[in-house]
Amino acid sequence: MAKILVIDDDPSLNRALRLGLQAGGHDVTTAATGEHGISQTALISPDVVVLDMGLPDMDGITVCRTIRGWSDVPIIILSATGAENRKVAALDAGANDYVTKPFSMPELEARIRVVTRGRGLDRDDPTEMSLTCGDLLIDLVHHDVSFGGVNVALTTKEFEVLAFLARHAGKTCTHQMILGAVWGTGYGAEAQYVHAYVHRLRQKLNDEAAELIITVPGVGYSLHCPD
Repeated sequence: MAKILVIDDDPSLNRALRLGLQAGGHDVTTAATGEHGISQTALISPDVVVLDMGLPDMDGITVCRTIRGWSDVPIIILSATGAENRKVAALDAGANDYVTKPFSMPELEARIRVVTRGRGLDRDDPTEMSLTCGDLLIDLVHHDVSFGGVNVALTTKEFEVLAFLARHAGKTCTHQMILGAVWGTGYGAEAQYVHAYVHRLRQKLNDEAAELIITVPGVGYSLHCPD
């Protein structure tokens, strides 16, 4: 079954979706704002995001575009309107499907099956054991890192920042995404934390030229993996 993140500010609908999807064997997490939903996407790496268009802090399309900047997780849009222009805008922003309210639980589960088909969600052990990026090897079990065959001693937070970047290698990870994944959802504006830890990582990985951990000005960082 799938790990599903529901981003919707309606408490009743959130509860109904959580209970209904859990009854189908899914692991369900909910978020009531776009900012929290973006952070949770980075933190828990869901298999599917079910996203409401009308959120209190930002438009669902903005949330969709933000997630698409660094993740290919399937996104199913929920909306009270079936207007064609809204559907087109959502799909252009990177959504995989669009469901108009009201909808039935069997319909939503069928759409979840469609967007997750072929993504390997039935594997017995979904836990990653290690990550490799060029000469960089990250042992996620023992929290060991080596670069060019040389062991690199990292603190817990340094390791978590590097592991997050490695999980999304080649994609831009925003400051907010890194903060949410490493420090928790209570952090959203403390970009200086990320800057400080990336600076330390570059020193320890001999990457002062920023060729491995690339800065995306004003946005975040991206881990470059040589072909």
